[in-house]
Amino acid sequence: MTGIPEVLFVCLHNAGRSQMAAALLDHHAAGRVRVTSAGSQPAAQLNPAVVAAMTEIGLDISREYPKPLTTDKVQAADVVITMGCGDTCPVFPGHRYLDWDLPDPAGLPLEKVRPIRDDISRRVQQLLTELA
Repeated sequence: MTGIPEVLFVCLHNAGRSQMAAALLDHHAAGRVRVTSAGSQPAAQLNPAVVAAMTEIGLDISREYPKPLTTDKVQAADVVITMGCGDTCPVFPGHRYLDWDLPDPAGLPLEKVRPIRDDISRRVQQLLTELA
């Protein structure tokens, strides 16, 4: 990687895990990493429990929305991270691909989303250490 690394988080609906990961990495990286997220089948809106879980830690993602996964987004990323949802991405030489096996927060109450958020936060901080 040269310059500022770009990380793409991908999950099926881009309504929960990938949105949390993108917001957390953006927050912790403080401009040292470009972050995007997308889904192969974007939902109509973000998971409300995910929005609430992020608000609890001071990150407002309420204005975010699910975005479609495109080949261009994958090609632009240095690191592509799928969130354990079985999504597949186009593979390009020279890119790093990871899969974080995480539970899906869809339909879960806030108290069950918090541990997923906290797990993602730990993984994001480890990723940031590796990218530095």
